Amino acid sequence: MFTTTITRVGVLVSLLLTIFEPFSQGLRQPNIQLKFSKPGVKVEESYDYVIIGAGTAGLTVADRLTEDGKSTVLVVENGKIVDSPRINQVYSGGAAMGPTWSYQINSVPQVNLQNRTTAVLAGNLVGGSSAINAMMTVRGTSEDYDRCCSFFSNSSSWSWDGLLPYLKRATTFVPPDPVVAQSVNLTYDTSYWGKTSGVFAGWPFFQWPGLAPQIEAFQDIPGVEFPPDSGAGRAGVYWFPTFMDPNNVQRSYARTGHFDGINRTNHVVITESHVTNIEFEDETATGVTFRQQVGNATTYTTVKANKEIILSAGAVHSPQILQRSGIGPRKLLESAGINTTVDLPGVGQNFQDHPMMFMSIMLQNFTTHPNPMDMFTNQNFSAWAQELWTANKTGPYSMGIGNAAAWLGMPVISPENFESIATKLETQDHAAQLPPDTDPAVIAGYTAQMKNMAASMRSPNTAFYNHVLTGSGSSGTLVDLHPLSRGTVNIDPTDPFGREPVVDYRALSNPVDLDVLVEMMRFTRRYFFETRLRDLGPRQLQPPDDVAEDPEALVGFLRRNLSPSEFHPAGTCAMMPRELGGVVDEELRVYGVRNLRVVDASIMPVLPGANTCQSVYAIAEKAVDLIKADS
Repeated sequence: MFTTTITRVGVLVSLLLTIFEPFSQGLRQPNIQLKFSKPGVKVEESYDYVIIGAGTAGLTVADRLTEDGKSTVLVVENGKIVDSPRINQVYSGGAAMGPTWSYQINSVPQVNLQNRTTAVLAGNLVGGSSAINAMMTVRGTSEDYDRCCSFFSNSSSWSWDGLLPYLKRATTFVPPDPVVAQSVNLTYDTSYWGKTSGVFAGWPFFQWPGLAPQIEAFQDIPGVEFPPDSGAGRAGVYWFPTFMDPNNVQRSYARTGHFDGINRTNHVVITESHVTNIEFEDETATGVTFRQQVGNATTYTTVKANKEIILSAGAVHSPQILQRSGIGPRKLLESAGINTTVDLPGVGQNFQDHPMMFMSIMLQNFTTHPNPMDMFTNQNFSAWAQELWTANKTGPYSMGIGNAAAWLGMPVISPENFESIATKLETQDHAAQLPPDTDPAVIAGYTAQMKNMAASMRSPNTAFYNHVLTGSGSSGTLVDLHPLSRGTVNIDPTDPFGREPVVDYRALSNPVDLDVLVEMMRFTRRYFFETRLRDLGPRQLQPPDDVAEDPEALVGFLRRNLSPSEFHPAGTCAMMPRELGGVVDEELRVYGVRNLRVVDASIMPVLPGANTCQSVYAIAEKAVDLIKADS
């Protein structure tokens, strides 16, 4: 099913690029890139800081560490610098998704999903996944961040109050056009946002009129709140911005915000350079070794770090690099013939992503126009849209995947069953939900997480349910924001330095995930059939009516159709106490060694109930202060 989904996205993107030529006019096509980000630059023998990965976090850290001119930084990136209209394009939100600029990785067959495999999308270019994501600018609730730090103490600086300044610092918020905002009752509050970053949170110059009544329909459901802003740290139904620069109506991402235009002699990025491992002397990280392919020749280079090495390769590759460097579960390292520097069992464990599913409900009497389908079925409207875009980059072509959604807690979506589901999670044998040979420390950490998640199920301010609204006469994608199953990302013992890591989502390995997903589908049906939307003649197409009322049939539907990934990999180098399977401490320092930190989504012990990009920017901004404090 997921392979089919990727194919559909690719077909849609190709269709859009073929039909809507304005996006390709006047934009550079990809060129062959030098190994270095700037011609004439050479790699020195050492730098103050060596950063592995020029993605969302890596570029942010490099920019901030070099802006005062006092520190030298080398960023080593596996991918290239890519210029493409598909990356810049905001419209549809999905033009850059897919395998073109992603690592070529497939998961192992998922035994609970009828042995289906899933594409593992992780950006392989300067800018990382921020260059190919859907540009949804969303942060979690206050409880999400308080939960992540609670494994250390309730006074941790990683709490909502501690992280909010960095969430603000991470983006520059540009309010929506007042006329557009008024047309759909779009609300926002600038007090939750910043205005000093080169990464923009902007708004399209158009909204579908059908969004307003879809939002209003949630008023018919008890317990649904309507926060004043997506950044308020509250669950509910709200509008959220797009990672878009409204000045040119193009994607705003780590490259445009923290790389383009930087011309500092102390800031060097080298591309097409694959990091093989981190070098150590007496448990102190001293350098990074990377290989380059020039024609038929392979060269290896080691660069020293005078102060620190910052690992920002993402939740799929950061654990791989640690394991290849001798940091990870001893048994795994020995099976791959790698000497153990630190036996750290949590490396590569605790893998999480947001599962998503496609539930189709059609409103047969939906007559609001314009709506998204008019872009394909109404030639007059699509011609008007093209004229607006060509003239001043406004109108429907300035829209991404959407800007309105529901993010709701279990007491709202399942008032009758949330308590029994929470109790089931709380009292289950947590060790039994993990692989049989899991280290006791990792089990202890998972147990702590599940008890915390059980408490969160009882709170209306931890969102489990996400439904992006479409403004059309059909339903959107449903996302499980807090999966309970945990997977693994480990080196391939047969060829740890030559093959991509082995990715196993272990989807639905915790059966309580199925209970939550079933409640999500039931609630979606309730939203369409028991609110004012019932007057529009809802008809459920997928799953069929004969399945919708049968819990066992719904479970079968999920096993056939669920995708274990919304492309939000996290958790594999968790910031937790070492005795709970943690990999880094609250300063993001790797346990057992010196001068090595991890700064990316892998440090999240539990996924936030939101798209991960905005949180990763905030993690990077906070990491810079931690690094500077130790320098």
